[in-house]
Amino acid sequence: MSEEGTMQVLTKRYPKNCLLTVMDRYSATVRNMEQVVMMPSLLQDVQLSGHGGQIQDGAPDLYRCFTMLKAIHVDVDHGLLPREDWQARVSGSEDDEAENEATETEQAKEEGVSRELDLEAQFHLHFSSLHHILTHLTLKAEEVTRKYQEITGQAM
Repeated sequence: MSEEGTMQVLTKRYPKNCLLTVMDRYSATVRNMEQVVMMPSLLQDVQLSGHGGQIQDGAPDLYRCFTMLKAIHVDVDHGLLPREDWQARVSGSEDDEAENEATETEQAKEEGVSRELDLEAQFHLHFSSLHHILTHLTLKAEEVTRKYQEITGQAM
């Protein structure tokens, strides 16, 4: 493929609600957040405000939001870890036999249910869920960035 053909692929614009557009928007927003937030420790113990500016009870502080958004950004940009690696990372231990047995049982149930459901319906369910989640995470990244700017006096 010529260099010119590659440039066309890289600069292609997708429809507003296309999953690729949502993923690109999320990645760009998190990159911006990472560039703005120079001292993430300032976000510790600062709560994310909900709708109407009210503090959400039990909500994680902005530092935890910041680290979560960055971790998800790695997956969005570089792909998912293999399932075993992801489970080990989430559980914190690879040798927990009870958890492995529970996971195997859960996997068997999921496989049985998956065979029964229509693949197109599954695709639309997960696609719309992913679209919604990425849109929500993008807004969260914008909120973390805005709050950090307020804390540091950089508010626009």
